[in-house]
Amino acid sequence: MRVAINGAAGRMGKLITKIAIDEGLKISQAFDINEVGRDAGELAGISKLGVKITHPSEIHTLDCDIAIDFSTPSSTLNLVREAERKGIKLVIGTTGHNEEQKKVIMNASKKIPIVMSPNFSIGVNVFWKIVERAIENLGDYDIEILEIHHRFKKDAPSGTALKTGEIIREVLKKKGKDVNFIFGRHGESLRGEEVGILALRGGDVVGEHYVYFIGFGERIEINHKAWSRESFARGAIKAAKWINDIDDPGLYTMSDVLGL
Repeated sequence: MRVAINGAAGRMGKLITKIAIDEGLKISQAFDINEVGRDAGELAGISKLGVKITHPSEIHTLDCDIAIDFSTPSSTLNLVREAERKGIKLVIGTTGHNEEQKKVIMNASKKIPIVMSPNFSIGVNVFWKIVERAIENLGDYDIEILEIHHRFKKDAPSGTALKTGEIIREVLKKKGKDVNFIFGRHGESLRGEEVGILALRGGDVVGEHYVYFIGFGERIEINHKAWSRESFARGAIKAAKWINDIDDPGLYTMSDVLGL
């Protein structure tokens, strides 16, 4: 299985490179705007692979079985278009796409298999299922989402927090309850039928997500804390192995990969 990594010089890209080699995958290409010309293996802290970091402007040279993307929204789209043209399967972990960019990915998934998730951690995907079950009995409670990430994260709220909010909204919608999101409060702000999604940024926090169900006289908290990106990288490799056996086009999630 030949794998190309888009965003190979980033923290996730380097970790995915290392784990992919540990798992017996072959890195065939590596793309990034940084560290161009460097050996991808050496950059990841392992032995040289003979695969140099190539600038994303060369994405037209894409030649692999599966491409794993942890880059930027605009770089994702260039990869998606090329993968669609060549029939290459995708694993997308980049977050922060706008609605138009999401439509491009959705349209491509009608022709090629794509696994896309804001979080590839197995623990986070189980966390989402726990939240989903909790709402079935706590839908009348006030619900708040809080996330904390490192100071260098570009998008806010995190894709994981937004996905958590969508899960909550979908369950409550089935119960006939409309919910809006609110992204911060100030001044006079009486609570209505809403879910608050709040983002904190600082230091080197890998990622923490909290959901609060707040009633009268009690509060239930569900949380997931990551202290290493390894769980995300291992999940992405698991997704790549899974989609390697999928022939039907579609936009899949980690729930599909994990059988949840």
